[in-house]
Amino acid sequence: MRVISVVGWKNNGKTTLVVRLVEHLTRLGLRVSTIKHAHHSIDLDRPGKDSWRHREAGAEEVVLATSRRWILMHELRDAPEPALAELLAKLAPVDIVVVEGFKGTSLPKIEVHRGACGTDLIARADPDVVAVATDVELVGLTLPVIHLDDIPAVTAAVLEHAREIVR
Repeated sequence: MRVISVVGWKNNGKTTLVVRLVEHLTRLGLRVSTIKHAHHSIDLDRPGKDSWRHREAGAEEVVLATSRRWILMHELRDAPEPALAELLAKLAPVDIVVVEGFKGTSLPKIEVHRGACGTDLIARADPDVVAVATDVELVGLTLPVIHLDDIPAVTAAVLEHAREIVR
């Protein structure tokens, strides 16, 4: 599988770009999976539901299966958050995995930068950033700068730089 990460500071449009990128990649006939990192606590389950009750009772993992999809919930309890490599190993084989976040990894990265947000460029300090997708002109960068709305160009950069991982 090939992997690339889409990074950027909060509210710069990472998710919007990832969604557009996944749509484009799948239209090209590629099989795509995603991994999104969240810095806050989330729960897809609801108190009182059967699967929630299973977890509350102490189950390490709960699979919720329907005729349309299945979900595996793994409780960390007091264990540390898994590394990206561990999460990638759990995915079924696909052509490309688009990771949203995980700024601290050594994966090739496309940075999303919106001028109106006023955030610093990650690319200036992170040698793993291979291109910047932005809505403003950037000077002093030796990396490719792609307009946020030029999804074919962002896709080309992703396909050029995504790294093959060994599972």
